[in-house]
Amino acid sequence: MTSIKVPPLGESIVEATVSRWMKKEGDQVSPGDTLVELETDKITVEVPAMSRGVLTRRLHAEGDVVKVDDLLGEIDESAAAAAPKREAATTAAVAPSPHPAATATQAPPAPAAPPKEAQAPSAPKAAEPAKGAPRASPAAERLATQQNIDLAGITGTGRGGVVSKADVLDQTRDGAPPVKAREAMSPPPAPPAVTPTTPRPAPATTPTPTPTPTPAPTAARPAAPSLARETREKMSTRRRRIAEHLLESQQATAHLTTFNEIDMSAVEALRARIKERVEKEQGIKLSLMPFFVKAACMALKAYPVVNAQIDGDSIVYKHYVNMGIAVASDAGLVVPAIKDADGKGLLEIARDISDVAKKAREGKLTMDDLTGGTFTITNGGVFGSLISTPILNYPQVGILGLHKIQDRPVAVAGRVEIRPMMYVALSYDHRVIDGQQAVLYLIRVKELMEDPAAMLVD
Repeated sequence: MTSIKVPPLGESIVEATVSRWMKKEGDQVSPGDTLVELETDKITVEVPAMSRGVLTRRLHAEGDVVKVDDLLGEIDESAAAAAPKREAATTAAVAPSPHPAATATQAPPAPAAPPKEAQAPSAPKAAEPAKGAPRASPAAERLATQQNIDLAGITGTGRGGVVSKADVLDQTRDGAPPVKAREAMSPPPAPPAVTPTTPRPAPATTPTPTPTPTPAPTAARPAAPSLARETREKMSTRRRRIAEHLLESQQATAHLTTFNEIDMSAVEALRARIKERVEKEQGIKLSLMPFFVKAACMALKAYPVVNAQIDGDSIVYKHYVNMGIAVASDAGLVVPAIKDADGKGLLEIARDISDVAKKAREGKLTMDDLTGGTFTITNGGVFGSLISTPILNYPQVGILGLHKIQDRPVAVAGRVEIRPMMYVALSYDHRVIDGQQAVLYLIRVKELMEDPAAMLVD
């Protein structure tokens, strides 16, 4: 019997949530097969089978919180060896006799089978899910089960058509009735047809005055079933850890934010000139984020305290930049770090950003991707945010917030012109960064973005 245990989950992570079992009790498993997915506050961990056998026990249900080295289940290796023997014995039992003529008594021939039209219809088979049906995320499956929503009727908007939790919430807000509600509202079966008969003549009677007809009472129509006004969902391990981390950041730092705005004309013009050639020659879709990463790294060299960290009563200065990029995914916000970004060129940064964003969306980030960051950039502008105050990614002391690019009238050389403008925000820990340093850092980022050639020749 082989035990299935919770593996080490990474730096400072001691517990996880059982997200989804991939195998049922009684299933045959082979080495390398994924048995169960565990969700931590940072990544999703797949627990594989280490031996061949049969999964005999699952000791934790989906949604349970488990700790490192907890027992998840058991695999019976002897059951895998017994399975081929049972199959061989079954095959031998049903094999035809090699000498049918040597039997002492022959059974009478079986009656001919009735034609197909006369055979009783076989019991309908249980509906099987379509082979190409889109996969749903664990959070979407849990919410659909709680709300009794049919996932088959929801179009997934996630990568590869995956149905996300947001898709299920949209279905609920649109007022689509759940599965049971739709069954309840289906029209009742029509009454059986009645064969008309010849009416008998009524016997002669004394005419009586015709009473005034009274309208028949209208049957009250059943009220349409309504969705619950409130639902309750247990917070996932990742969501709880995100909440705890953000609360710790606000409580443990002297949080302050300063703002500025950037004229994006020059960098947009440069990007428009080179993006097609870069994509053709390098296979990279060049966005504006690599320019901001490059500018932020150069500004950190000019003001290294913004890249520092407080350790007790000491200030630790980092002479390298591991640039964290906040990425939104179905599972929540994650911040993978581009290691040594200050020593990389624009195209190398663009390639690294594309790689970590893809891994984040597919849930394939490793612990190394998510640790070691020294500074963070978050871009709320991709969702339409015009201005915000980002929260520090503690224990970092600075985070740069980007926002929506919007055409606005600005004064240029004594004239009013329409320019693509972006508000930028720097949140910082006032315990170690003075206001002057924060403002000058943000001005340096502004200067580099408004004159991007300076970034390319530095």
